[in-house]
Amino acid sequence: VQLQASGGGLVQAGGFLRLSCAASARTFSTYYMGWFRQAPGKEREFVAVIRGTEGNTYYLDSLKGRFTISRDSAKNTVYLQMNSLTSEDTAVYYCAAKSGGSIYGSYEYWGQGTLVTVSS
Repeated sequence: VQLQASGGGLVQAGGFLRLSCAASARTFSTYYMGWFRQAPGKEREFVAVIRGTEGNTYYLDSLKGRFTISRDSAKNTVYLQMNSLTSEDTAVYYCAAKSGGSIYGSYEYWGQGTLVTVSS
């Protein structure tokens, strides 16, 4: 599975961005597709995941209500809509995929990351 993340950039605080992650696998719809982020000087953290065929979504608690993960199976693409951005959202965002198991466990496939910078 190859993952290609895009959509990052520079945005003012209070603004929004939508990240995209295009996947190569034909089994895309059965995979868990997740987003993670790593801020400067911090460890990578879980952001959100959309799980397999049922499409259940899970978020980092502090991001609920501002971030939305969604999937377009016809395009093999998962999205992360990010609203009301703050400087604390500045990070490299990575998409990742796994075939099953815990949503918080190790992910098998990773994209290259896309940088989001929020200016205050």
